[in-house]
Amino acid sequence: MCAHQPQCPAIDSPAAHIVAAHPEQGWSLLCDGTVVFDDTGELLPDGRVVQPRRATAAGLAVAA
Repeated sequence: MCAHQPQCPAIDSPAAHIVAAHPEQGWSLLCDGTVVFDDTGELLPDGRVVQPRRATAAGLAVAA
């Protein structure tokens, strides 16, 4: 999806950067094709879904 060099990192790498941000809608598009949602969920380019990880009162992340 991205044309910069070196090529974009793998989908599971945290190094991808934002190419389109829509905070008013609660999502951003990364250069590797991943859509990241403000609730920490993700929609990967291959169609897989990463469930949101919300913080608990104790500060630990749990799957919703």
